[in-house]
Amino acid sequence: MIDKFSRLGDKTDTIIDDCLEAAGEVVVQIVRTNLESVIGRDTKFPSRSTGELLRSLGVSPAKLNRQGGRDVKIGFREPRSDGGVNSRIANILEHGRSGQAPRPFLKPSRAQARKPAIEAIERIFDEEVAKL
Repeated sequence: MIDKFSRLGDKTDTIIDDCLEAAGEVVVQIVRTNLESVIGRDTKFPSRSTGELLRSLGVSPAKLNRQGGRDVKIGFREPRSDGGVNSRIANILEHGRSGQAPRPFLKPSRAQARKPAIEAIERIFDEEVAKL
């Protein structure tokens, strides 16, 4: 492992970004699948979903954070075309509200995505190191 790290040199930041972005894409796909499964489920009235919440889900490019580390962010683009807020709708789905039962999709995604995200990081890292 030390040999692998010594070969990284000035490509370290690029490789870290690639690893984080690959893991972010894995997580987004799992969140998307879980979100699709809860939209319109167990409602008293027919779903009024426009698909905008699903379309707004995405992952940011890897960036340097305030603590000096690198990270990606997974979330919803704002605002909606109707002036609403996607994060509010996602919060209502996740936690429910008066008269509407919660339909969690984020919390299960966290547990489901951990292992595949780590595997994606390891795969990209090994591929990039092999190129050096």
